[in-house]
Amino acid sequence: MTAAPAENVCTDADWIAAGRRVLAVEGRALAALENRLDAHFAEACRRLLACTGRVICTGMGKSGHIANKIAATLASTGTPAFFVHPGEASHGDLGMILDQDVVLALSNSGESDELNMIMPVLKRQGNVIVAMTGRPQSRLAGFADVHLDVSVPEEACPLGLAPTSSTTVSLALGDALAVALLEARGFGAEDFARSHPAGSLGRRLLVRIDDLMHSGDALPMVMPDASVTEALLEMSAKRLGMTAVVDDALQLLGVFTDGDLRRALERGPIDFSTTPVSALMGRQPKTVPAGHLAVEAAHLLEQHRVNGLLVVDDGGRLVGALNIHDLLQARVL
Repeated sequence: MTAAPAENVCTDADWIAAGRRVLAVEGRALAALENRLDAHFAEACRRLLACTGRVICTGMGKSGHIANKIAATLASTGTPAFFVHPGEASHGDLGMILDQDVVLALSNSGESDELNMIMPVLKRQGNVIVAMTGRPQSRLAGFADVHLDVSVPEEACPLGLAPTSSTTVSLALGDALAVALLEARGFGAEDFARSHPAGSLGRRLLVRIDDLMHSGDALPMVMPDASVTEALLEMSAKRLGMTAVVDDALQLLGVFTDGDLRRALERGPIDFSTTPVSALMGRQPKTVPAGHLAVEAAHLLEQHRVNGLLVVDDGGRLVGALNIHDLLQARVL
């Protein structure tokens, strides 16, 4: 029968001290890794950059979790990669690995049976193998074309059993590989956005004004001789709180908004049916060029403190309209 756990007598200071000990141990492990980074790291980067297939990350247990995260980081920063479980690999998933792939294998001991079982098969297939282990003399290191030493002076676990410093170091070295490859490829913010279309950066760098603007029959516009009543009906039908005023060639002449109507009413009575909209319209409408990023429209709305913008082409012709609600719905704002 399991004994009941002892009553917790730790103070806040005890908890904080324990946390700081772990961070200090892992910080020293990372510093040691930085100091011994050498030509083997550069060679690993060259092999990964030259890969014409995918980078196959693999490992068992905690090393497998780290390998999975490294694969995700590589894939999101321009290096095609995915994780293969070594146990599943020996039961059919080796078919996922092609001869042009580079294998990045992680094992702190370098003696993982599941990994070492598939290494001879991969070697015969012609795969380049980059191994990350804490033991340069291990079997896995012996199979590797390039070996990266991720040994640590000590684990942060006081028992020396739970992988802590060793997994931190492996994860950090994986990040170092990914970022070095990112820089070598000239991978930029727009490239990153393409692989993160649902993220805030993706939306800011990928969504364009043309994707959001109201156009065609949904675009509110009237001629300058239209009455205020006609302009109000157009605004009500298109529900953007404004209507563009254009000539026969769709050249933008002005804009009539809810605010223009309120200001006109403050000056006195208006005959809506006979007053032309051109008498009340704003003659310097805020516009944004078609084809630009939606985030630029967001900046203009903020800069001019308006709720809507008209979209024009290079010739100044009206092609669309959008308002703050369109940007909010697209989560650009």
